Amino acid sequence: MTALSALLVLASAAAGAGPREQARRIHERLAGVPPTEAVLADMQADVAGNSATDAAYTAMQNSNFYSVTLKNFAAPWTNRDQSVFVPLNDYTATVIGMVRDDVPFNTLLSANLVYVGTGGGIPAYSPTSNDHYEALESQNADLKARLMASSQTAVSGLPDAATAGVMTTRAAAEAFFIAGTNRAMFRFTMLNHLCRDMEQVMDTSRAPDRIRQDVSRSPGGDSRIFLNNCIGCHSGMDPLAQAFAYYTFDPAQGRIVYTQDVVQPKYFNNDATFQYGYRTPNDEWSNYWRAGQNALLGWDSQLPGSGAGAKTMGQELANSTAFARCQVEKVFRNVCLRSPVDGADRSQIDSMVGSFRSGGYRLKQVFAESAAYCMGD
Repeated sequence: MTALSALLVLASAAAGAGPREQARRIHERLAGVPPTEAVLADMQADVAGNSATDAAYTAMQNSNFYSVTLKNFAAPWTNRDQSVFVPLNDYTATVIGMVRDDVPFNTLLSANLVYVGTGGGIPAYSPTSNDHYEALESQNADLKARLMASSQTAVSGLPDAATAGVMTTRAAAEAFFIAGTNRAMFRFTMLNHLCRDMEQVMDTSRAPDRIRQDVSRSPGGDSRIFLNNCIGCHSGMDPLAQAFAYYTFDPAQGRIVYTQDVVQPKYFNNDATFQYGYRTPNDEWSNYWRAGQNALLGWDSQLPGSGAGAKTMGQELANSTAFARCQVEKVFRNVCLRSPVDGADRSQIDSMVGSFRSGGYRLKQVFAESAAYCMGD
């Protein structure tokens, strides 16, 4: 049989799959393991009764959905290499817990929330190490059963105003607040949660008045490089990343550090590069991208577009249309094992974005709807 013939046979089999096979496919896509006979029969009845999303919710009762599927789904967001091969940590555990508990996902970047492990045989949560989560993982713990919601204030000592969801977890701080100028935290938050890297939001029409002193206005002696390139990212990024002005990660202590009302020295790195540039006085941020081409990211008109600190800036990002669409597209690729390819797929994405936002930002619902849509693939 030729390769083309084999593909045609597989395509024909998928197109002709009945409720039992479709139910099995839903379970394997969501939980990564075959269902038991009893679960399969229950799911088959739902699929046959045009209730495929109910079948998907049944599949998500399997612990592997949390301990494997969601862990691997969120792990790349926690490191600069975007690798799935990293230990369980507080960032990943918080994503898993929020999905399990139907916590509104638009609070991902602002909530005073962290999920910690329960049960014996593990050290207590520590703001200075990841031992708590690595012990959970070494036990092959059932994360569906073993995670409990807590506040970052309770376990890390951050004041409520300084907490900003997963951005102020220890894992995120270690990856993105360490050294540098804190622009990494903003860049990777945009990449992971709005599905936009800096090149995709470049807009040279924005005012450059908040660009920091460390950015040369004449790189290599050519001001055209700044005007046609550098300004495009920094004019929007720098006034937003100012929200992180009081944060750093101390590798000696192994923990996030927050210096209320005191700007971290890293914000003045290379301040002689262009001494007339913006010198950060506080953590007050402003979203210059509400106007211009990036208005298409769909900013929430009910929010002011400016504020102080990472919490309010996280609310600005997570209530945008781009944030909601990014979550839906990531789930679609994870469950359907492909990106949207045609008009039907794009219409499904639009529908799921709408139901995600109107239904309380429940990411579990997006997994269910994606699995129901792709069960015939």
